This record gives sequence, structure tokens and C-alpha cells, in this order.
Amino acid sequence: MPQATAYAIDSPTGRFSRTTITRRDPGPTEVLFDIAFAGICHSDIHTARGEWGPAKYPLVPGHELAGIVREVGAEVTGFAVGDRVGVGCFVDSCGECDNCRAGEEQFCDGPGSTIWTYNALGRDGLPTAGGYSTCITVEQDYLCRIPDSIPLQQAAPLLCAGITLYSPLKRWGAAPGKRVAIVGMGGLGHMGVQIAAAMGAEVAVISQTRSKEADGRRFGATEYYAVSEPGTLRSLARQFDLIVSTVSGDQNLNGLINCLKTGGALVDVGLPEHPVTLKLGGLVSQRRVLAGSQIGGIAETQEMLDFCAEHGLAAQVEVIGGEDINDAYDKVVASQVRYRFVIDTSTFTD
Repeated sequence: MPQATAYAIDSPTGRFSRTTITRRDPGPTEVLFDIAFAGICHSDIHTARGEWGPAKYPLVPGHELAGIVREVGAEVTGFAVGDRVGVGCFVDSCGECDNCRAGEEQFCDGPGSTIWTYNALGRDGLPTAGGYSTCITVEQDYLCRIPDSIPLQQAAPLLCAGITLYSPLKRWGAAPGKRVAIVGMGGLGHMGVQIAAAMGAEVAVISQTRSKEADGRRFGATEYYAVSEPGTLRSLARQFDLIVSTVSGDQNLNGLINCLKTGGALVDVGLPEHPVTLKLGGLVSQRRVLAGSQIGGIAETQEMLDFCAEHGLAAQVEVIGGEDINDAYDKVVASQVRYRFVIDTSTFTD
């Protein structure tokens, strides 16, 4: 069975250290691929630090994986050795429920439900281990093909950050003639600005400060607002058709709702640790919508990758080694990354 060098953490207060894990030999319809790069998502941090509930330790996080196929099972038809592939937030589902049949595997409600790339139990009954490792074995139906024009290190974050923004922007109609605001200019937000602009929308950024304004405009925003400046949200009343919030901390949802036009939608893709307070009057009075969104199914994720390739979009990354993961976690929490840390797994065997 293939052995993988990995970085794991053994408790909510622990630190990542190098270890060895075992991957299964690829079955008839499975693919074994060598992971070249793995993005660090804030979800990794929440999970590793026990902020979303108990985790299965030792934990190997990582659900933004990009690499090269090493071996395929005898019945694999969609991939071949040497192909550039990626894996996102999940690696399996029942395949039979209504959601799976509709291409919404991330909402699987069949036996076993969606099997996440890490901190879940796989079909072999063992805990799943993610992309902070040198290889992984996955069913072919849960792989995506990475277009040749996107460097692997910049493609990895698209498997979570890219699809997390692409899906709601597409679903809620980002398009020419629409005014779209992206709340937060981090790993998710910087992709949202690029994608919304490529869809033809007029894009604004609503951030805490103006420290990333130049970047926001470079990514395609034509307006930039800082909520640290008094009166900002009041000045934006009834301005936007669609607002996508990427913020996972405290935020003024009521103020953002009032920035929507009549019939507009506020879509939240962040997942705050604590409950939020909402005044329903802001929704009811103007037929506004408050919605949530997660990631996307495999077909939509592939569609997103192809869209990014067509429009020359990619994540903006800082590449680090395995020994830098602990420091990188602290920097992500402190918003000291522009805009995604990506781990180079070739450093695992130095």
C-alpha cells in the first residue's frame, strides 16, 4: 500500500509535525495521484483547532489539492497517468440520492452522506486524511481535471475558494447590468472579485479597511469601501443586486441587508463560530433574500476550473514548506497572507 509523508496535528492546541500515513491501493475505479500543492483554507484551521466541534486526531487537513496522476485502476476511463488533477472538499458520496443524481454531491443525504476529504470516515471505514500529504487515492468520479493554463500551485485553492464563490455568483445571477459586492478580501474574497468581474458584473469590495484597495481594483473591482470608516454601510443603502459575504467572524448582517436593492440577495459563505443577530424587517420590507452557500458539485467545480482558464483567473498565492504550516495558521488568523498559503509537498521529504 502506498505510503505518504504528511503533516498532522494531534490536538486542538497541538502543532503540526511530520509523519507517515498509509493510502489504499487504487481499486478498479480509483486513481492514485501525487499531491504537488495543497492550499491552507481557514476551514482547516477551524477544524484543526476544534472550533467547529471535536475532530478526529491525529488530523491531516487539506481540501485544496492539485497534483499528477501516478496510477489508475483497471476500470478508470476518465483519467490517465500523468494527468493534472485536483480534489476539493469531498472524496465520496452515496451517488444514488436525489442530490447526488442532480450533481450536488456536497449535499448528499444518502447512506453515509458526503464523505469529506479529511475528518470523516471513508468507505474503507478509516478516517479520511487530506492534502497535507504527498499522495492520495480517490474515486475517479470525485476528481477534477486542471486545465494546462493554470499552474498547479494557483489551481489548488480553486478547489475550495474558487468554487465557493463561483457557485453563488452563478446561482444568484452575477452578470452584466448587475451590481455585486464582495464582503471581505481574503482567500475567498479575492477569488469572488475576479470571478464576478469576469462574469460581467459591476463589482465592489466591502472590507474592514482600505489596506487591500489596490489589489481589489487590480482583481476587477471598480469600487472599494471600508466599514471602519463611519457611515459606510448607511451610504450604500439599496445599492446592490447581490452581496456575497466571505467573513467568518462577526459582521453587521443587518447593515449589509440594507445595502441590497429591492429583491436583492445577501449570500453568506462564511461560517461564524458564534450565532448572529438578524432583524427580519430588513428582509420583509424590500422582498430581500438571505441565503447560504457551501461549495459545488463535481460538475460545477469542473465548470469553474474551465471558466477560470478561459478568463485567465487564478488564486494569488504564497508558497510555503511543510515546516511553515504552524506559522502560516497564525498568519491566516491575523489576515497576514495575500491571499492563500499553498504548501509545496516536495518540501516534505527534504
